[in-house]
Amino acid sequence: MIRLDSVSKRFPNGTVAVHDLTLDVGDGEICVLVGPSGCGKTTTLKMINRLIEPTGGRIYLDGDDVTEADPVRLRRRIGYVIQQVGLFPHQTIGTNVATVPRLLGWPKEKITARVHELLELVGLDSSTYRDRYPTQLSGGQRQRVGVARALAADPPVLLMDEPFGAIDPVTRARLQDEFLGLQAEVRKTVVFVTHDIEEAVKMGDRIAILNVGGVLAQYDVPAEILGHPASPMVADFVGPDRGLKRLRVTPIDLDFLEHPPTVDPDATLAEAREAIQGTGMGWVAAADALGMLHGSVVADHVTGDGRVRDHLERIEAWVPSTGHLQDALAMTLLTQGGWVAVLDGDRFLGVLTPEAVYRSLRRSLADGFRPDG
Repeated sequence: MIRLDSVSKRFPNGTVAVHDLTLDVGDGEICVLVGPSGCGKTTTLKMINRLIEPTGGRIYLDGDDVTEADPVRLRRRIGYVIQQVGLFPHQTIGTNVATVPRLLGWPKEKITARVHELLELVGLDSSTYRDRYPTQLSGGQRQRVGVARALAADPPVLLMDEPFGAIDPVTRARLQDEFLGLQAEVRKTVVFVTHDIEEAVKMGDRIAILNVGGVLAQYDVPAEILGHPASPMVADFVGPDRGLKRLRVTPIDLDFLEHPPTVDPDATLAEAREAIQGTGMGWVAAADALGMLHGSVVADHVTGDGRVRDHLERIEAWVPSTGHLQDALAMTLLTQGGWVAVLDGDRFLGVLTPEAVYRSLRRSLADGFRPDG
């Protein structure tokens, strides 16, 4: 969707902000630009929609050379979200969101419907917020309106310049999660600028790490950048705790699951005792013939007669099989048993222990991780 081909920017005073930058951003991907101050992140972003003109190279949007396009028409094809939001303070929220559709000459009825749709999409009740003014909203709410305004004309590309940088950490984390959920629905091609490697790892399908002077140091999926930094500069930038950061983007490896004894919920306590004694794990999982997990029973509760079903305890510590190692390890550390159940829907696959988390991470580092697995 976006291609930068040997793009450079030299300012009149001789400062080189971007040097010979080449990278591709796939349709529906989030590409995060990150790096130290002076590395040309925002300059690169602004060259894509020609708020800043490149001094060399070519920039393509869906195959069209943007350096030859009318800049006003180009910007109406691109949504733009900035850190301070930039809402018009004298206009209502509804009017702010309608800015680009109004400039494009959409019918009034279509604009009204689009404003309602987008406010609801970003979690703001249209009837409550559309007639308010920006000063009547919190910072997080204004940021949501900024996203809605950027999406108003349904552009294929969204440019975001540190959109969550001026918000408190709790609201910031929530807005990041909400945006990722929104992206799963709308699938825009996003170029996202941040100075925070943690945010880059969380938000990006791919990360471009730029060095001072706008030199591309590494461009890859987060797991590869964290696991195999291309240079000492990249290693220093992502930090010595990059192994911990990598837990966020490393999938659970089902090969390393442990498989505790399992009995049917209608089994007798005697059968449960036998299963526990055969492994020495101290507990038994209750799963039916289809593998659906019903709970667990510890050794102390399988004495006497009766059925397992009458002594079940709910397994609170579980993660989906599609999850990542960070969530699994965090959940494991909060449990007394030192393990977390792994489920495929309601189907019980096994348990993950801290040792299995470590082994999964080491395998991923040795094998390398690509988006297609």
